Amino acid sequence: MSQDLDIKSIHFSNAINTAVFVCLFVSLELQAYLIPVICTNSVNPDTIFANNEMNLGDIEIYGFDYDYTLAFYSSQLHTLIFNIARDILITEHRYPEGLREYEYIPNFAVRGLHYDVQKALLMKIDAFHYIQLGTVYSDFYGKSSHGHTMKQYMDIFSLPEMTLLSCVNDFFMRHNIDYEPVHLYKDVKEAIGDVHVKGIMYRAVEADIEKYICYGEQSHAVLKKLSENGKKMFLITNSPFDFVDRGMNYIVGKDWRDLFDVVIVQADKPGFFNDRRKPFRRVTDKGVLLWDRIHRLEKGQIYKQGNLYEFLRLTGWRGSKVLYFGDHIYSDLADLTLKHGWRTGAIIPELRKEIKIMNTEQYVHLMTWLQALTGLIEHMQVYRDPASQAVVQEWIKERETMRSQTKDIFNAQFGSLFRTYHNPTYFSRRLSRFADIYMASISCLLNYDFQHTFFPRRTPLQHESTFWPEQSPVATMNISSEPHRTKADSD
Repeated sequence: MSQDLDIKSIHFSNAINTAVFVCLFVSLELQAYLIPVICTNSVNPDTIFANNEMNLGDIEIYGFDYDYTLAFYSSQLHTLIFNIARDILITEHRYPEGLREYEYIPNFAVRGLHYDVQKALLMKIDAFHYIQLGTVYSDFYGKSSHGHTMKQYMDIFSLPEMTLLSCVNDFFMRHNIDYEPVHLYKDVKEAIGDVHVKGIMYRAVEADIEKYICYGEQSHAVLKKLSENGKKMFLITNSPFDFVDRGMNYIVGKDWRDLFDVVIVQADKPGFFNDRRKPFRRVTDKGVLLWDRIHRLEKGQIYKQGNLYEFLRLTGWRGSKVLYFGDHIYSDLADLTLKHGWRTGAIIPELRKEIKIMNTEQYVHLMTWLQALTGLIEHMQVYRDPASQAVVQEWIKERETMRSQTKDIFNAQFGSLFRTYHNPTYFSRRLSRFADIYMASISCLLNYDFQHTFFPRRTPLQHESTFWPEQSPVATMNISSEPHRTKADSD
C-alpha cells in the first residue's frame, strides 16, 4: 500500500514539475512572439491621446494658457528659480549659509507628488491613495504639534520647490538640526512665491529670452493654422502683460495680438473660474490700468483679472464648442470641465520623454517578461508542495526586482509620472478625469485636420475578457486549467 502511495506521489511531483516547465516554456515562447510585435508598434510621441471622444469639427473657439502651453521653457529656468529661492531663504529668512552648497537636481522630482507638511515627507501616491514603496523622501528631527496637511504639487513650476524642500531637509538631517517642518514648508513656499510675485523670474527671462524659451516656432505654426481655418482664439494667463508680450513677440512677432480675439493677463486662476467679484480691467501697452467699465471684450485690447462668468456673458462662448488648453490639471482644467462644460486639453511636456522610454527595447523586454512572470505566479500559486512553492518564491523575488527596474528607468526616485508600478498615479487619475485630450505639446495639433475625431482606447476592465485583436495571441494560449487571471501588471 505504501509503495502505491510513493508511486502516486512521484507521479504528482512529476506532474507539478511538468506544469512549471510548461508554464515557463509558454511564457518564454510568448515573450519571443510578442516582443518583435510590440517593438514594431511604437507609440508616436506627437500623438494626441483621448480620455473622451471629441470631434474637432465641433470646436469653434480655442483657448490657451501661456506658460508651458504656448511658451515652453528650458531646464535652465528651474535652475534659476531654485537658486534665487535658495538665496532668499538664506538672506531673508536666515537659513544656514551651508545651503549654498546645494544645486538644483533636474531629474530628482516628478510632478504630482504629495508632501506631508507636518512630517516633511515627499511621496508618490497612486490613484487608490496608496503610497508607492520606495518613493518617500526626507525625514525630520523636529516635532510638530499641528494636524496633518498634504500638499500636492501639480504645477511644472513646482519642481524647483520640491527639490529645495528636500535639500533643506537633507541639510538639517545631516547636521542633526532640530526644526519645525511647518515653518520650513511655509518659508520655502514664500521664497518660491517671491521669485514670481516680485518679478525676479520675469525680468531674468525677458533679459535673455533665447536662453529660456524653446520651440517658439511650433506654437506659432499652431496659432497660424487655427487662424487660417477661421477659429476664434483667446488667451487667459496668470502671467503679467510685459512678460507675456515679450515672450509672444519672440514666439510669433509684434503682431501676435492680431491672432487673439481676447487676451487676459494676471487672471488669478483658479480663482478666475469661481470668483464672480473681480471685474475686468483694461491695461494699456505701457501697463497703465484704466478705470472705465468693460461692456465688451475687444480684439487687440489687453484685460486684467476679471472672472469666467463675466467672460461668458460678454463673449457668449459657452459649452462644448470651446476647447481650452493648459498644463495645470487643477488650475487650468478642473473647473472648466466640472462646472462650465468646456472641452479641455492637457499639455504634459513629460509625456514625450516617457513615450520614448517606453519605445525602447529594454523597456519592452522588461514589461513583457514582467507580465508573463506575474501570470506564472498567479497560475502556479495553487500548488502547495515545497518544490513548487520554492519556484514561486523565486519568481516573486524576480518580479519585485523587475518592478523596481521599471520604476527606475523613468526616474530613480519616483518612477513614472503616470504609474505606480501597475496602478495609475493620483496625477494620472486626475488627468483622465479633467482632460478630454492630452498631449506632449500644443504642436501635436499640427498632425491633425480640424474634422478629426479623437477616440479613447477601449481597455478591458478587470472582469472583461481580453478579446481585442492585439491581445489575441495571449488569449489563445491556454497554459493551465487553473482559475482565470484577473489582475496583473500592465503598461
